[in-house]
Amino acid sequence: MTDRDIGSDRVQITKDGSHTLYCDMLGETYHSAFGAIQESRHIFIEAGLNKQLAGNMSKINILEVGTGTGLNVLLTLIQLENSDFSVNYDGFEPFPISNKEANVLNYPELLNADVEKFNLIHSAVNKPVILNENFVFKNYCKRIEDAELPDNYYNVIYFDAFSPDAQGELWNTAVFRKLYKSMTSGGVLTTYSCKGMVKRALIEVGFGIEKLPGPPGKREFLRAVKP
Repeated sequence: MTDRDIGSDRVQITKDGSHTLYCDMLGETYHSAFGAIQESRHIFIEAGLNKQLAGNMSKINILEVGTGTGLNVLLTLIQLENSDFSVNYDGFEPFPISNKEANVLNYPELLNADVEKFNLIHSAVNKPVILNENFVFKNYCKRIEDAELPDNYYNVIYFDAFSPDAQGELWNTAVFRKLYKSMTSGGVLTTYSCKGMVKRALIEVGFGIEKLPGPPGKREFLRAVKP
């Protein structure tokens, strides 16, 4: 997406006061209208990241499919800011938002976070950036289908693509098999979708899945674990 004037219909305020963006190309918003921050925190941080942090680890490797607004990166950084964990965070986003769009998002204000670090997140396209001494982030401007991922590497995967209706090519066994192979034993994948086709695809490639209570506005979501 190119840098351009941002129309009033592009930036939307969700029910928890945090922003989301509307994707013209796919006809969906990047986050839940019921609350962008509370949805991301509930599904990806509390159910995904925190489950792994409870183990005996000193280093954690994270993969995000659909980096979008950078909200999950920022929430992860905040969660780990004062920890001793060494973090490598790889994102895949074929259509990164513009700097102008990132600058209007109110996440740093609401989360009392460093604006410069949020801007740094959005400068990490195809190059690593150091968000703190223990946290390295890189956002690959390519499709996850085209990516070559290391085997047995990621401890946590945030699967935050647009919906199966909008991006059906991502929610299938070929993609989930690639992700499964890239994860360590005991690795955790979380996603907001609980559709039958998603559950079946995850199970087919070997994941154990569980349905968890969702954030406000969503009845349930999925957590998948590699045995």
